[in-house]
Amino acid sequence: MKKEIKLYTLPSCPYSELAKTLLDERGLEYNDISIYYNDKMREQLEKETNHHGVPFIFIGDTCIGGYTELKDLDDCGKLTKMLEE
Repeated sequence: MKKEIKLYTLPSCPYSELAKTLLDERGLEYNDISIYYNDKMREQLEKETNHHGVPFIFIGDTCIGGYTELKDLDDCGKLTKMLEE
């Protein structure tokens, strides 16, 4: 069973769009949660994850960071493994 992927995004963020495109190209399902107009949620995510940028990407309960970290996991073949662990 694959772990759930959650993206906390902003509508006009290019990195959010890149993350969604990468996941779409891999045929992976994800939940896109907009944090537009929700500064409290963004502040909470920053505090809990120590990640300070959008998107916030979670695989299961683990925040992997943002688009750059997602791309790195995909490039080295660890994304698929992480989804199945």
